[in-house]
Amino acid sequence: MGNFSAIKSILDEKYLQYNSPGFITTDPISIPHRYSLKEDREIAGFLAATISWGQRKSIVQSALRLMELMDDVPFDFIMNFTENDLKRFEGFVHRTFNYTDITVFLYALKNIYQVHGGMEKVFSDGIKLGGMDHSIAHFRNVFFEVPHADRTRKHVSNPLSGSAAKRINMYLRWLVRNDGRGVDFGIWKGIRSDQLICPLDVHSGRVARRLGLLKRKQDDWKAAMELTENLRLLDPSDPVKYDFALFGLGVFEKF
Repeated sequence: MGNFSAIKSILDEKYLQYNSPGFITTDPISIPHRYSLKEDREIAGFLAATISWGQRKSIVQSALRLMELMDDVPFDFIMNFTENDLKRFEGFVHRTFNYTDITVFLYALKNIYQVHGGMEKVFSDGIKLGGMDHSIAHFRNVFFEVPHADRTRKHVSNPLSGSAAKRINMYLRWLVRNDGRGVDFGIWKGIRSDQLICPLDVHSGRVARRLGLLKRKQDDWKAAMELTENLRLLDPSDPVKYDFALFGLGVFEKF
C-alpha cells in the first residue's frame, strides 16, 4: 500500500461524507429503512440486496414493487402466504430475476423463519463453521432446502465457488454494522463488524486498485478478502465502513 496515512485520511473523510442519512434516499438500503420490525428489515433488505444490479433508481423501484406485492408487511406475508397469493407476482421481473425466482425466494424465506430460527441465526450458525465465506455458504445451503429451479441458484452467490458475493456482503453490512450514524442498522449480534467482508464490485474494485488497496485483477472472493485485509490495517474493528468511501469515490466522483 502506498502512503498509508494519506490513504487513511482520504478514506476516513469520504466515509464520514457518504455514511450519512442523505445517502439512504437513492440507495437500496432505503427499502429496509421503511420498517421498524427486525424481521421486516431482514426480509426487505435481503430482497432489495438480491436485485441490486443495474441502475440504482431501477433497483429501488423494483424493490418497492416487491414490498407492495407483499402488502407492505414482508414478515407477516412470508409467514402466512399460500399458493394462491403467488399469482400476484406473475408479472414481476427485474433484469434476470423473475416470477420463478421470487416464488422460490418466498418459500425459502418461510422455511428459514419457520424451521431455522430466522436469517440472523442461519448466518450466525454459519460463521461458527469458519469465516464469512462459510457463513454465506451455510446460508445458501439452508436457503435451497426448498424445491427450486436450477436457474434460481445463481441469485444467491457462493463464495466457496469463488464469487465475491457482493450483494450478500452488502446486506450483511446493513444488518451487522452499528456505528450510530443512521445508515446501517446494527441489529444483528451474532456476527461482529470485524468479521464482515467488504462488498466488491467494478466501482469499488477500480478505486481500491487506484489507491493500492487491491492488487488482484479479478473481482472475486480472493480479491474481496485481500481488500478487506488491507482495510483492516486502517480500522481493525470496522474495516467495512470504508465501503461507503470506495462506493462514493467510484459512483459519485468517478475516481
